[in-house]
Order: sequence, then C-alpha cells, then structure tokens
Amino acid sequence: MRLVLRQVRPFGGAMVDLLLADGHIVGPVETHERGAASIDGRGAVVLPGLHDHHLHILATAARRTSIDLAGLAGADAIATRLRHAAAGVAPGTWLRAVGYDERASGLPDRWCLDAWVPDHPLRLQDRTGALWVLNSAALQVLATTDWPPGCERDASGQPNGRFWREDRWLAAWRPAMMPDIAALGRELASRGVTALTDAGAGNGPTEAAVLAHGHLSGALPQRLTLMGAENLPEGRGYVRGALKLLLDERDPPSLESLAERIRGARASGRAVAAHCVTEVELALYLAALAMAGGARPGDRIEHGGMIVPEAIDEIAGAGLAIVSNPVFLHGRGDRYAETLTPAEQADLYRIASLLRAGVRLAAGSDAPYGDPDPWLSMRSARDRLSAGGRMLSPDERVSAATAMRLHWSNRLDAGAGTPLTPGAAADLILCEGSIRDVLADLSADRVCATIIGGRVVFSRDGAALPRQ
Repeated sequence: MRLVLRQVRPFGGAMVDLLLADGHIVGPVETHERGAASIDGRGAVVLPGLHDHHLHILATAARRTSIDLAGLAGADAIATRLRHAAAGVAPGTWLRAVGYDERASGLPDRWCLDAWVPDHPLRLQDRTGALWVLNSAALQVLATTDWPPGCERDASGQPNGRFWREDRWLAAWRPAMMPDIAALGRELASRGVTALTDAGAGNGPTEAAVLAHGHLSGALPQRLTLMGAENLPEGRGYVRGALKLLLDERDPPSLESLAERIRGARASGRAVAAHCVTEVELALYLAALAMAGGARPGDRIEHGGMIVPEAIDEIAGAGLAIVSNPVFLHGRGDRYAETLTPAEQADLYRIASLLRAGVRLAAGSDAPYGDPDPWLSMRSARDRLSAGGRMLSPDERVSAATAMRLHWSNRLDAGAGTPLTPGAAADLILCEGSIRDVLADLSADRVCATIIGGRVVFSRDGAALPRQ
C-alpha cells in the first residue's frame, strides 16, 4: 500500500507531502504519486506513534466490564456499589470488582465480603493488583483443599479469602470470559497508541495465542511485544520480549534462585526485566544480576518506583534501562504525599535525574493499575502533580517534549535515531494545531488520526481517511 499524507508538518516543521509505502516512511514527495491514496492533513503535525512500554492487556480489557471501586471512601459506598451490581445479574453469577483501596475499609477478608455481598460469588482485587479476595460463596464454588501458597489461612487453617499473587491459580479454577480486546484496541488507537508491551510475568503459550490472534485478526491493531515466563514461545503476531521476573518484597525469591533464572534467560537468548517497585526489590535484582555475570543489553527495570541516589550510578554503569510509570504520580500522588517523607518522595519515580545520568528511560502505564492514557502520563512526567494538585519531587520534572519522547517505540534502543526518518516504520499520529499547541496541551483530544504500518487505524470523524 502506498499512502501520501498531504500538507502535513513532521514534528511541526515545514509543510510537506509525506509518502508511506510498504509500511515504512519513504520521505517527502513533490509530485503526485501514481496509484497512491492520499490524506489531506490540512496542516496537521505528524509525530511518531506512542508506545505503552508496560501494561497488562487482558486485565486492562477485563477491567472495562468489572465493578470499579476506585475512589470510593468507606465500607457503605463500596457495599452500595457491589449490591447494585449484584441486583442486576442472575443469582449465582460471579462478580468481579477491581480498584479497591484499603484506606476505604482496611484489608478485607472473606467475612468482610460476605457482609457486602453474601449471595453471589465475589472476587475483589486491590488497587495494586497483588491481592484478590474471595467471599465465602466464591470459595465454596472452588471446593478444593489444595490451596496455593499465596492463600492466607485463619487460625484454624482455613482460607480467609485473601490470595496474594495467585492470578494464574485462580484463573485455572475460574476461567474468565474473554475480554473485549477490540474495544481496548480502538480506545488506545484513538489516543495515538501504536505499540504495546505486555508485561505479564505469567505470559506463556495460552496468553501468547490469545494476544497474537487478537493482533492478527485486527482486533488489536497495535504492534505487540510480550514479556513473560520461560515457556513463552516465539510466534507470529508478536515479538517475544524479556523474561519477566516478578519480585515481591513480601515474599522474595532467594538470591541464588533469581540468579539461576537470569542465567537460564541468557542461555535462551533473552534479556530479563524485573518488577522493582521498592528499594529492597531493586537491590535484590541488582545483586542477582551481578551474581549471574552482570547486566546485558535489553535488561530492564520495570517501574523503578523507589530509586535512592546511590543506585543511579550503578544502574547507569550497568547499562540497564528503566520503564517508569509517571502516571502513578497522578493516580496515587495524594497517597504518596500523605505516607512518604519528603526524602522518600525525592526517590519516587525518578525521571530527570536518571536522564542526566545517561539511563535509557521509557514510560508505561501499568494498566489496569494505572490510567492507560499516554497523554496523562506525559503531563504527569512534565508536571508531577497528583490528582489533588500536590506536586511531588519537582526536581524530577522534564519538558513536555522529553515527556513525549518517553512514549516512543525506539526509546530503549541504544543509538536510535529520529523515528520519522526515511525507512522507519510508518507508525504515526496526526495532531491538530501547531507543535506548540500539542506540547502545551498534551491531550489525546488533538489526535485526529493514527497510522500503524502505513494503514489508518483511527480517524476522528472520518476526517483523515485515504482517498484515491
């Protein structure tokens, strides 16, 4: 396919007609391209498509049909929302609730959930995604005595309803309805997202098959990279990414076992990426890398939630990349401001100091645990403001242009050039207004078209559809 973007401004520069062919950028053209369709850009700014470098696709799609408890304060408000949802479904129907904040009513157990919804099987996820809580009706449906290690017990040895990091075990007992990934794909495309990296630590053949089918069928138009477990195969429809190491400060692996997994990844030609939200998790990962022979190109730190100054030079020297989540400064910033000291806040989701040290840095939403809007992520990196207007560690702010670059697909590639050069993939967004307007607003409202591989996957009001 050949497509000409007429009257557009790459990076807000001079007006050109830009030719795309065979999924790549060819470059400016001065004459009509015979046989090429065209789009009248009407002076739109052309920018590289956006990449969410860390999210959980199936969980994000599933959240769209779950009972959202985010922002509810107090047990009464939670019970009201859950009971309203229960009243609208048949008896015995499973309920799935997400976004629970323990500040609302403490850390719940099965009996707490029973008081809210006694007559429907209910599974409730906390705001971090680490904890699922099941009520007694749900536990009765499972009807097993072979509980997993992450199942908490009461004084009598029976499950109290809390399951820590047991998503795969629960999914095996209660297979979920296939979430609508097509709706998610459309939503992300409307925001200019052209590539996704799924960061699920448990991704294996089943998850790969589902997501690859979604991409190849066109339901999920974004380019896919999948991180996951040792059994994640290579396959058509996605790029196999790093071995994901899920480190949890509550129950950390031994240093030796972690180093052995890293050695195994090396033997299979894969990089490693570790979940490091806390200082302890980061220290464990750095020690395991050293034990396994050191970091290698492609190795990543996921989140980098707390990075003390002393660790910055070690990270830079090792050549590790970091995928941060600045959007949490917005969604969780008020909690951080209330619970962290000023010194701790300075270590929180660093950006500017890491860039000054030469660390390769990209941004991801961690959706569904963070908002998947990349423009909100950019504003959070630029402003570092919580939803309540509190500023966190202002010295870590970056410019709007830098915040945008954190969301480009080539962000973690060493020595990568400008993504709009001839030969680059034609993954582009067209934005209304000047480049100054786009950077001032950092809003998806300015996206008028999204192009992936030279094909238009989103056009607002049909204004940017190809015409012969």
